[in-house]
Amino acid sequence: MIFLTVGTLFPFNRLVLAVDKVVTEGLLEENIIAQVGKGGTKGQNIKCVEVLGKDKFDKYVKNASCLISHAGIGSITTALRHNKPLLVMPRLKRYGEHVNDHQLGTARKFEKLGHILVAYSEKELPEKLEELKSFVPQPRKTQAEAVINRISKFLNEL
Repeated sequence: MIFLTVGTLFPFNRLVLAVDKVVTEGLLEENIIAQVGKGGTKGQNIKCVEVLGKDKFDKYVKNASCLISHAGIGSITTALRHNKPLLVMPRLKRYGEHVNDHQLGTARKFEKLGHILVAYSEKELPEKLEELKSFVPQPRKTQAEAVINRISKFLNEL
């Protein structure tokens, strides 16, 4: 089972419909469960729910073979914490999906570190879903000491 989540604040219809299209075309045979957000579009060939409680959400993450999501930091860190392969598609301002394009920067950084796969458009999605089947994310190495030093430096400069 693949778990698709777009968060709970905003729908991300472009991603949900793109994944549904891949399933419709027979390019992805694994069952998909999608949390589409309040008022989100529901695909015809994937099981969709608007919002899940924490227990049910955690259960889907745990049982999923991999995850598909927007490029939100919460979704990315959840996948890394559970060592789940993750494919993201960033929300874009030009489609009214977010107020700016910060998810592009987030996606690029985590992709460069080998933590996630990124589909930058619906056209890339089928190829990236194929890659996701064998993708092994690089483990995240926390850098607590570096963060502490940067915060200390900032506070000392105040």
